[in-house]
Amino acid sequence: MTKESRVSIYFFAPAAIFMLVFLFFPVAFLVRDSFFEIDMIAQGKGTFVGLSNYIEAIRSERFIDTTTNTLIYVVVAVGFELVLGLFFALLLNTAFKGHGIVRTIMLAPLMIAPLVTGLIWRFMLNNQFGIVNKLLYDFNITSSRDAIQWLSDERFALLSTIIADIWLTTPFMMLILLAGLQGISKTLYESADIDGANKIQTFLYVTLPSLFPVMIVAVLIRTVDAARTFDIVWVLTQGGPSNSSEVLSTYMYKTLTRYGQVGESSAMAVIFIILLLVISSYFLTAMFKANKK
Repeated sequence: MTKESRVSIYFFAPAAIFMLVFLFFPVAFLVRDSFFEIDMIAQGKGTFVGLSNYIEAIRSERFIDTTTNTLIYVVVAVGFELVLGLFFALLLNTAFKGHGIVRTIMLAPLMIAPLVTGLIWRFMLNNQFGIVNKLLYDFNITSSRDAIQWLSDERFALLSTIIADIWLTTPFMMLILLAGLQGISKTLYESADIDGANKIQTFLYVTLPSLFPVMIVAVLIRTVDAARTFDIVWVLTQGGPSNSSEVLSTYMYKTLTRYGQVGESSAMAVIFIILLLVISSYFLTAMFKANKK
């Protein structure tokens, strides 16, 4: 073995041990538990039930509803974050007076923990004294200050959690896209200018194609992050009312801690991991195709 190979192993070993202890072992135990019926009080090894936990989870109407809520949450939140993040990235990519201060203010939500964000929005969306309802009433959009029950109305509960998520993580999307914009070669813009392209044509045929691989990475990171969101939903609604804002992470948590169904919650977690791996593979394939062009 050469000296370079031994040095490579020394650098790789800590990461490999970390992955083995904190990733592969927990996942292996999770998969094993998903095939057992386990009594949390008896604390035994449980009874082997095969695929029953998976069948029970997939046939559960509540599991289907929470999966649907999770998909809505991810699509709407990540979609708005991408559009808003791109808008602000384009804005901050141009030189104007005070853009450094604006950029710092825009990044402020990134410094706040999701749990604190949930508490902030819980007060802001309160139907009695929340500032959101007050502003809607002051601008004559609603007829009273408690016209919209953001957190206790089934029609608005999931939307409330999505709004808080968009507020928290749009700066992250903006930051990645801004880095991508600043990495685009100026010669491309000079060529477009020589060819007589206007601003819209430059954006469509130079900026967007050059930014596409970065956008895929940003959407992939945010999709996985939004799919496993827990803090904001738990603080704002705990999945209520009537499970209208329940997402997979909160449902799995309740199944494990409130109902004591270790096997079924493990089966749902395994299904959830497989779904995320499929989504990640799709985005990574698209990114490699975009890089080849």
